[in-house]
Amino acid sequence: MDRVGFTTTIPLEILIAAGKIPVDLNNVFITSPQSHQLIEDAEIEGFPRNICGWIKGIYAVALKEGIREIIAVTEGDCSNTKALMEVLSLKGVATVPFAYPHDRDPQTLRLEMEKLMRHFGVERDAVYEAKERLDVIRRKVWEIDRLTWEENLVSGGENHYFQVATSDMNGDPDVFEAEIDAFLGELKNRRPYSDQIRLAYIGVPPIVEGLYPFLESHGARVVFNETQRQFSMPYGATDLVEQYRAYTYPYDIFFRLADILIELERRRVDAVIHYVQSFCFRQIEDMIVRSKIPLPVLTLEGDKPSLLDARSRIRIEGFLEMIEGRD
Repeated sequence: MDRVGFTTTIPLEILIAAGKIPVDLNNVFITSPQSHQLIEDAEIEGFPRNICGWIKGIYAVALKEGIREIIAVTEGDCSNTKALMEVLSLKGVATVPFAYPHDRDPQTLRLEMEKLMRHFGVERDAVYEAKERLDVIRRKVWEIDRLTWEENLVSGGENHYFQVATSDMNGDPDVFEAEIDAFLGELKNRRPYSDQIRLAYIGVPPIVEGLYPFLESHGARVVFNETQRQFSMPYGATDLVEQYRAYTYPYDIFFRLADILIELERRRVDAVIHYVQSFCFRQIEDMIVRSKIPLPVLTLEGDKPSLLDARSRIRIEGFLEMIEGRD
């Protein structure tokens, strides 16, 4: 089967129906042992230093992995994706645009999906059959999420991994489902966490390593991974268009905040970590996040793949001490 890459979450059902192997290039990039080298390779090719590390990583890993076709999300994600498409086209990579309408208009979103279906030669029935298969797996990941915040059996890092992997099902839904089943089986014999501070992590998944274990070593645990949870399509919509209208990530910060505020209360969150990526327009949204969230917020910024740096560690330690002092 042919591999098809994509720059951020797209209607995965279409690729599965078309018999393609889905590849979330973000996941391949950040899990690569050479992730830092991939950034350098892109900069050697000519990418500016002050361009988001994820864009450079996606570019380099697509070429390294020999991906010949990519779905590029041109609206609803990084504004640099259009230029990325052009550079990849120069390298002989076929690019297929997909756009989430800013106003969440259902007719516009339906047209975008239908264009994608025509491109890959699949019919509606096959797409909905694929959706039924993927939803079985998604429901199991929802259970992992529930066990994270309601029964305290799952670490923040484990929660992050299983939810973020639903963006492409690790390229093989059957193998990924078997991994989920094995993990759920392990949890039956696990003792609950007894952490003192319950945290929410909002923003794009981190480009830095070691954040979750560092938090847990200081008595705190992430019980809500905002964007990662969205990848699992957590609302159970039966209609495909409504499923991707409910998916908050591509839309404005106020739509995202409506979901965030509900989950902060439901999960009894004490404080929030807002991760922002260097050179990303979403950094500006931090002002809105801080004004709308009625909890302590720590903003962390990441640039390139690396271990959690000393400055961030000190800031986190001070933040957690402040939270403990409020009790």
